[in-house]
Amino acid sequence: MIKACDLPEQIPLFPLPGALLLPRGRLPLHIFEPRYLQMIEDCLKTRHRLIGMIQPCKTREGAPTLSAIGCAGRLTGFSETEDGRYMITLSGISRFRFGHEEEGFCPYIRAAVSWADFPRDLGPAEHDAAFDRDAFLDLLARYFQAQGLDTDWDSLKDAEDELLINSLAMLLPLETEEKQALLEAPCLTTRRETLVTLLEFHLHGRCKDCKQ
Repeated sequence: MIKACDLPEQIPLFPLPGALLLPRGRLPLHIFEPRYLQMIEDCLKTRHRLIGMIQPCKTREGAPTLSAIGCAGRLTGFSETEDGRYMITLSGISRFRFGHEEEGFCPYIRAAVSWADFPRDLGPAEHDAAFDRDAFLDLLARYFQAQGLDTDWDSLKDAEDELLINSLAMLLPLETEEKQALLEAPCLTTRRETLVTLLEFHLHGRCKDCKQ
């Protein structure tokens, strides 16, 4: 288990819109761009094997930039295809606050980051004492039906609070800004409340479209 004192001051960043990683979550990735192939090879040489997932965004003036908060994952799964692509798995460790890009000749982004705002991420799994699972699953079923999605409902009913909420936050087809809001939620309860709001918003929008 990584401790706060083990977290580095600089990490490589992988900006990928819509790809959300949360602490204690697992994110599979298909790596094929040369600069990110190099990033993986460099990451494997480090002791911590951390890569920061972060959402690209735009400033008010429309210039491309990076979100203020991302989540670092430890490279825990790795395989190589015959044509040189990598299939990896990142296991979520902790969120971080983006500081600034480091200068140099590296083909990918290396950044100074701060972990100070997220001590909870390195602790045990969170629980949501106010979670009404039946009402949530009913809302989720209506959302899945509207979106034409399906899932293993028995697994959802038996999943721990954090695993259920975080897995849905990572996997559901939400907008990049919505994924970022889920990432930045300070605790599991707030993340669940945010997710409920987003599901209701999409259901309401779908119902309005059906009436037109």
